[in-house]
Amino acid sequence: MADVKRGNRPLSPHLTIYRPQMTSASSIMVRITGIAALILSALVVWWLLAAATSESAFAFIDTLIRSWLGDLVMFGATWAIFYHMLGRLRHVIWDLGYCLDVSVAEKLGIGMFVLATVLTIITALVV
Repeated sequence: MADVKRGNRPLSPHLTIYRPQMTSASSIMVRITGIAALILSALVVWWLLAAATSESAFAFIDTLIRSWLGDLVMFGATWAIFYHMLGRLRHVIWDLGYCLDVSVAEKLGIGMFVLATVLTIITALVV
């Protein structure tokens, strides 16, 4: 292997000039919301198992879920599920070869945030 003198150059110069984009931020959020939805689904499974086992176990978890903290967690979980669903839909659209222009892809990312929020508020008001 050749002995290369690198001087004071950074090892990863792209990290010094990289600017986060809406497409990368929304892609990261899709991954985060997928993990959050998986973790929060354990809460729903706990609620169902408690309902099947005993009245005291169900009373505990039901009180927890119906509290203001439970409402906040379920509101966030609803947003995460909607956002993740819209992100998967966006990838299907990209896989079909549509909306691949940078400007359109960025608008889709913004639209995902807005539509997930609107759908979550509508769901909260209906339920």
